[in-house]
Amino acid sequence: MSKNDQTELEQSFIRMVRENERIIYKVCSFYVSEQSTIEDLYQETVLNLWKSFPKFKNESSYSTWIYRISLNSCISDLRKMRRHKGKVSLSFSEEIAFEPDNMEEEVREFYQLIYQLKNLERAIVLLWLEEKSYQEIADITGLSLSNVATKLKRIKEKLKTMSNQLN
Repeated sequence: MSKNDQTELEQSFIRMVRENERIIYKVCSFYVSEQSTIEDLYQETVLNLWKSFPKFKNESSYSTWIYRISLNSCISDLRKMRRHKGKVSLSFSEEIAFEPDNMEEEVREFYQLIYQLKNLERAIVLLWLEEKSYQEIADITGLSLSNVATKLKRIKEKLKTMSNQLN
């Protein structure tokens, strides 16, 4: 690869990350709550994106690809942290992930319930809240379209049950 090609690749990558940093940050903050951990996870995700960038084939949109790499990076990193440190704290932090002053109590409660879900369930809900289609969720998670529909229905029922137990 020539120096010009390498420079062009780097500039294209930087532009893509800047245009989609909100997605990366949102996914990271959906899995951990401490600011320093979010920053570490963000850096790890960007590194994984960079490693995969030359292999990106434009078979999906950048955002679909970024969601997939980001979700996989976060879940993998949490697994590593659990193995090395025992248990990882996944306590909900409204201050980091959301704007509590502008949120109704029900919405805050809803996000606290989501934070109690398993990693894959949380990923599916995050994508659904981002108004991704079932097909986009399937593409990002690697699940089949029917599996996405089934899992989303079960997750909604689970959240409803969890909510009813609070009241």
